[in-house]
Amino acid sequence: MAKATHGQDVSDPLSSPADATVRHAPPPREVTSLGLFLIFARIGLTSFGGGLSGWFMREFVYVRQWMSEDEFLNGLALSQALPGVNIKNLAIWIGFRLLGWRGAVAGFCGIIFPPAVVIILLGVFFSAIASFPLTHIALAGAAAGAIGLSLSMAITAARRLPRRVFPYLVLLATFAAAAVFRVSLVWTVLIAGALSVGYEYVRDARQP
Repeated sequence: MAKATHGQDVSDPLSSPADATVRHAPPPREVTSLGLFLIFARIGLTSFGGGLSGWFMREFVYVRQWMSEDEFLNGLALSQALPGVNIKNLAIWIGFRLLGWRGAVAGFCGIIFPPAVVIILLGVFFSAIASFPLTHIALAGAAAGAIGLSLSMAITAARRLPRRVFPYLVLLATFAAAAVFRVSLVWTVLIAGALSVGYEYVRDARQP
């Protein structure tokens, strides 16, 4: 069973521990189903959409150090390649990685149900005040924050790609296919994923 280690308090969800100021870290705690549920619920209730993956990385890699950056980024890549909501997939993967099927259930429930209740309440609230101009300004600001957090996560992941030409070519080709040429995401994921997996498989097989 996984054990937590001393964490570090960071001011940015994507900052590195080496750049963070170490404060009074909580003592190591055992990973539990309830603990995972509460962590995912707290993140889901206090984060903007695309920034959730960044807060996951901060919480589980930098603060609690329950997994390495490589493990997290592998899970992030897998969650984005699988069908369904990316952040839900990532929560299930992290939970399963840390605590098996119980952790997967805790991750799913924590990231889905508490935020769903708040979203319903907020939906009713914003519907009631939709006629006010300030409402649209607030939503535009929230959207800008979510885009910025998503971009930060994307840059962090890109910086940790292997320093080889092919992975960066796949990155650029995937971006062009999805953002410029509007290729179906299903075909983009299937083709880019197959090429990347095939390349790494052949490369590893050739190494002694």
